[in-house]
Amino acid sequence: MCGIVGVLGTHEVAPLILESLKRLEYRGYDSAGIATVNTGRLDRRRAVGKLINLSDLLVHEPLAGKAGIGHTRWATHGEANVKNAHPHSSGPVTVVHNGIIENFRTLREELASVGLGHETDTDTETIALLTRHLMEQGMDPEAAVRETLARLDGAFALAFIFEGHDDLMIGARKGSPLAVGWGDGEMYLGSDAIALAPMTDRITYLDEGDWVVLTRGGATFYDFAGNRVNRDVSVIRLDQTRVDKGGHRHFMAKEIAEQPSVLGAGLAFHLSPDGKTIAFPPEVDFRGIDRVTMVACGTGHYATQVAKYWFEQIAGLPCDTDIASEFRYREPVLSDKGMGIFVSQSGETADTLAALRYVDGKLSRTVGVVNVSTSSIARESDVALPILAGPEISVASTKGFTAQLLVLLLLALKAAHDRGRLDDAGLAEKLAELRMLPGILAQALDRESEIEALAHKISSAKDVLFLGRGVMYPLALEAALKLKELSYIHAEGYASGELKHGPIALIDEVMPVVVLAPRDALYDKTVSNMQEVMARLGKVILISDRKGLDEAGKVWGTLTMPNVPSLIAPIVYAVPAQMLAYHTALARGTDVDQPRNLAKSVTVE
Repeated sequence: MCGIVGVLGTHEVAPLILESLKRLEYRGYDSAGIATVNTGRLDRRRAVGKLINLSDLLVHEPLAGKAGIGHTRWATHGEANVKNAHPHSSGPVTVVHNGIIENFRTLREELASVGLGHETDTDTETIALLTRHLMEQGMDPEAAVRETLARLDGAFALAFIFEGHDDLMIGARKGSPLAVGWGDGEMYLGSDAIALAPMTDRITYLDEGDWVVLTRGGATFYDFAGNRVNRDVSVIRLDQTRVDKGGHRHFMAKEIAEQPSVLGAGLAFHLSPDGKTIAFPPEVDFRGIDRVTMVACGTGHYATQVAKYWFEQIAGLPCDTDIASEFRYREPVLSDKGMGIFVSQSGETADTLAALRYVDGKLSRTVGVVNVSTSSIARESDVALPILAGPEISVASTKGFTAQLLVLLLLALKAAHDRGRLDDAGLAEKLAELRMLPGILAQALDRESEIEALAHKISSAKDVLFLGRGVMYPLALEAALKLKELSYIHAEGYASGELKHGPIALIDEVMPVVVLAPRDALYDKTVSNMQEVMARLGKVILISDRKGLDEAGKVWGTLTMPNVPSLIAPIVYAVPAQMLAYHTALARGTDVDQPRNLAKSVTVE
């Protein structure tokens, strides 16, 4: 959510910043802007909507300067308009901000009392006003920023530039990620390594509470208390920051297609060379663990709901799943013999990170399941397990979801082995089924033409129901979420057995009902629920294997899936759910990669 780029360069920075902001489009935004310092004077350009609007503005109104900051804004306080777009300026201060300042109203009233009134509807403007006020009291920029940071409540990543200072930029981080990039006579700030990759492969991530003073000669880091500290420089792999579409029409299409190779790479990384054991770090040990608590948001939460079945059915281990935004507030009862598993693609999801911090000292150990090994959740967990999905640019998660499922399934199998529910031979047998995944996923991808035809059948619907039982129930929830995200069709996922407890009242002759039903132990019950829909003239689309479709009889639409072991069925059945949402969105003409109102990485509560 939101993107920050800052450059202290030796060339004109506006084109560099604009290009970096394009690499941050995946985070979600509704306006954008750039500010520079040119021969000591601040100037800025801002535009609403896509970055092409800012690009056009810069053609007609060029922005000179070799030091500058840029921002893509996802509106929180104040609607999306030019007035509220970042950067925000007040006097000698210009700032960009990712996050939410919770005490901005109190600060705004205080500043208004000394003649510094607000001009925007944003909380961010208060930061610029406060820093300006402190500088007018005689503080230099560093001292003013230090005092400003001490007065702010909430979450933020910040980048400041100042009038009269062509070789100064200050960044700060509390709750939202920020990274420093190192160049040759140049320095950079960015929300993540993807933004900075074209300019440098040397990155330093700010720790929680850090702030940093940049000049072209280097960076000086301070902790929240103002103590000077050292932070490590990491060399990033540039192949992990590629954001091209690889010949596909959309990033989402590319990322769906990458799933066989992504999961193949995950298996190669997490299994022993012979493929018969799980090669997790020694800290991932379930002996003595009496309960697993899994916390995530959105798609990640549905991945944990699938994993709950695995942990309880395969490992016999009690398991809770929680939506991260609710976890702390219900004051969960935790066991000091429990393990917490925190799932986040970015590793920076604000609610999930807050939940991880909430359990500090209350659980035996914590595990982060993340796609970014340098993220806050990865660094603050006792152990981090990478899902190895590579950059996921489309807002709707696809390969990230199935890669999360793979790691969670491996955790459940490791728990079963550690607890004596699976012996060596039993584990090796289960892992042999997992190693079939890349090939079976490739078969599922081959069904795209069938899925496209089904998508056209539902693209005119106002409402769609998804049904599933067992591990297919969370898949029904995820399938409904994908359709809502991408096509803006109202969709709901239900456990098939709950149909008669209310949702069946919605069934009529125009509502599509998508049933996820591999030919497994629960197939007969699911088909029985499907028949209840058909008896009320509902338009059923059945997704099953050949045997399942033959036994079900005639329905409105079908999709033939490959035969799969029950263990990996939810991972495989995620693919048609993704492609159905994708092609429905195409049929309706919506923005597939950047759906309205959504952000990729939600770094505010």
